[in-house]
Amino acid sequence: MLSFGLSPEQESLRSLAREFAKAEILPVSAEYDRSGEVPWPVIKKAWETGFLNMGVPEEYGGGGQGVLASCLVSEELAAACAGISATLALTDLACTPIVLTGTAEQKERWLRPVCHEMKMVSLCVTEPEAGSDVASLATTAVRDGGSYIINGNKQFITNASIADYFIVFAATDRKKGHRGISAFVVERSTPGFSVGKKEDKMGQRASDTAGVSLAEAVVPAENRLGEEGDGFRLIMQTFDRSRPGVAAAAVGLGRAAMEHAVRYAKTRVQFGVPIILHQAIGFMLADMQKDLDAARLLAWRAAWLADEGQRNSRESAMAKVFAADVAMRVATEAVQIFGGYGYSREYPVEKLMRDAKVMQIYEGTSQIQRLLLTKSLFEQ
Repeated sequence: MLSFGLSPEQESLRSLAREFAKAEILPVSAEYDRSGEVPWPVIKKAWETGFLNMGVPEEYGGGGQGVLASCLVSEELAAACAGISATLALTDLACTPIVLTGTAEQKERWLRPVCHEMKMVSLCVTEPEAGSDVASLATTAVRDGGSYIINGNKQFITNASIADYFIVFAATDRKKGHRGISAFVVERSTPGFSVGKKEDKMGQRASDTAGVSLAEAVVPAENRLGEEGDGFRLIMQTFDRSRPGVAAAAVGLGRAAMEHAVRYAKTRVQFGVPIILHQAIGFMLADMQKDLDAARLLAWRAAWLADEGQRNSRESAMAKVFAADVAMRVATEAVQIFGGYGYSREYPVEKLMRDAKVMQIYEGTSQIQRLLLTKSLFEQ
């Protein structure tokens, strides 16, 4: 029997996340947006509450939660601030390759400190010349006895300035294309590893983003995750589990924009009536409501499939592209409903609009998601 209801445990988790977002994130979201500083007090409280490592198995100190549970939390946290939400979600995302393919020793070595000592982890895929085209990574890892020598540059890496461990994807055999990519855990103290300047971004400014460089960085062979050539598959498996969460965060942001727009439209009077009673405005709000609900259901379906151990690549792409596009459209229309006030930083919708844009870019652009969906049709 198909059910759209959440279990009591899931409802409790969602309520806890909503309370946390209202008490700990929303009051400081504008401040961190202005300063661009790392929200360490919020990170620490999220770690103490259990929102930092939800997907890490319980035996290592994590929450042992599935993808759907993460979606419930992501929507609530992103409704308060998508930038802070991204900061909190990224460590869990970056731990995913270790959870999926790490040996018992690797999990003990890296996952336990993440959970018990609040260590941060960063995922290093994007490069200056390789964003959507992951198979064209220029970073190389050359075997040298019991180590690999890694050289290359990564760009737009979330949490780079604050991470302790980095999951670096590099080509171990360029001639094999995507089948020649491997994954490595690189510790921050590794000689030859360095973090560049922090990006001064348009939106999600509370989320740290910077470049990473590896120059003759010597990484022990035991830091490799899986076998040589497993990296591309691992990236795709990671994205299949993370994209539903991005979709859920987009829903949260869009929901916040809609709620602001509805409240404003009920009180703003033009031509003698609240503007929500003007069909032009009312229909905009109606479309927001239906599209956000559809986006949430797509995210939940993709997450449920992942939790059931079923392939969800197509469903994750659908959820991510639809929710990201909806979030951008809803935030933009919320600014429109506010009129001139919406363009002012005194009102929250302009921040939501700036924060929404990157959801159409990171973890695979909206165009790449459509390309994946086209490919899935061709393969049917």
